[in-house]
Amino acid sequence: MASRTTVKGLADKLGDPDDGSVELEEEEVRLAAAALLVQATAVDGQVVWRERQALHDILERGFELDQLQVRQLVTQADEKEKKKVDLHGITGVLTKKLNKEDRMKVLEMLFEVINADGVIHDEEGKFALRVEQSLGVTSHDWAKMRMNKEDRDA
Repeated sequence: MASRTTVKGLADKLGDPDDGSVELEEEEVRLAAAALLVQATAVDGQVVWRERQALHDILERGFELDQLQVRQLVTQADEKEKKKVDLHGITGVLTKKLNKEDRMKVLEMLFEVINADGVIHDEEGKFALRVEQSLGVTSHDWAKMRMNKEDRDA
């Protein structure tokens, strides 16, 4: 069963809606989250179809985008991955723009991607730990989120 975590409204809280900054910041959050998830699909050295499909599904559902918007977002995120954008640069955007609860939602999306093939490889687990630390989430919160996610999916 798929997670129902959505992050559509995460950036809605950012900035003054009358000055146009909300849309730019929402796009920045989307791209940072997508770039993080794209990195997660490749961190173990192989990108499997299930992970890539999960990436698209999560972004579509999480940000309430249509398939074309998701493809465009993933293309932009792939470009960031090709340029090897620093993980801390990506997580820095999310940490600056999102509260802890919303960062947990991004971590839940990450967990869904790395577990899409049913196995969390060592490299994926280490990557998730680095992301967790970079986002300022405690190991206890991360473990609790994973258990809750596994219980919902069971």
